[in-house]
Amino acid sequence: MSHMSHYQGVFRRYEKKYMLSNEQHQALMERLYDYTTKDSYGMHTICNVYLDTENYELIRTSIEKPIYKEKIRLRSYGIPKPGDKVFVEIKKKFDGIVYKRRVQLPLDEALSFLTLGKQTTASSQILDEIDWFMKRYMPVPKVFIAYDRLALFGNEDPSLRITFDQNIRFRQCLLDPSKGSWGNPLLEPGKVLMEIKIPGTMPIWLSQILAGSNVFPTSFSKYGNCYKKHLIYNTYQKGGINHAG
Repeated sequence: MSHMSHYQGVFRRYEKKYMLSNEQHQALMERLYDYTTKDSYGMHTICNVYLDTENYELIRTSIEKPIYKEKIRLRSYGIPKPGDKVFVEIKKKFDGIVYKRRVQLPLDEALSFLTLGKQTTASSQILDEIDWFMKRYMPVPKVFIAYDRLALFGNEDPSLRITFDQNIRFRQCLLDPSKGSWGNPLLEPGKVLMEIKIPGTMPIWLSQILAGSNVFPTSFSKYGNCYKKHLIYNTYQKGGINHAG
């Protein structure tokens, strides 16, 4: 996929999330039609593998809504084959601003780097940061989360992106995106997660559309929600949460 040819490695933006019903989703798409354009990928599947410490330290900290939080994941656009390029990403949030830094590696190399600590052939400042993160937290793959995304960008300002994620699903086994994008549903049917990603302030036309649509921001994290609904029980069963660092 050409997501890969000229990729952006560093992002700094505000991200606002909204949980929509199918009806709200359809109504918003109609209202956004004049101001935005669908990106050329159309509806596409995004696969993620989230890493965390043995006791889920990263996501447990994140759920407490601290001023600073961070997480690490492997991401692919579509279901990759072993040699296909994927992203390894660190996502940090500080004082409401999201910073994302990512590098691109072949899937097999990315997996052996993240699971076995095997050094990669590539080198970059961002890779050094990821390496430091790995050494500090010693995270391991914990959950696979996939969803089908449609993305729009602003006609006046292409850096404004609005994404709609449906069929959010997860699995706790076979944490390798080349094994397919199947999983158990994370949301009840008919829910769509909308995210608005903006470098600065929201344009007035968008604020007006949102105000007229009766939709309100939510603090929904796919991984956080998956942890609270599903993964936390495994941690308690193992008794791991009591001596969590």
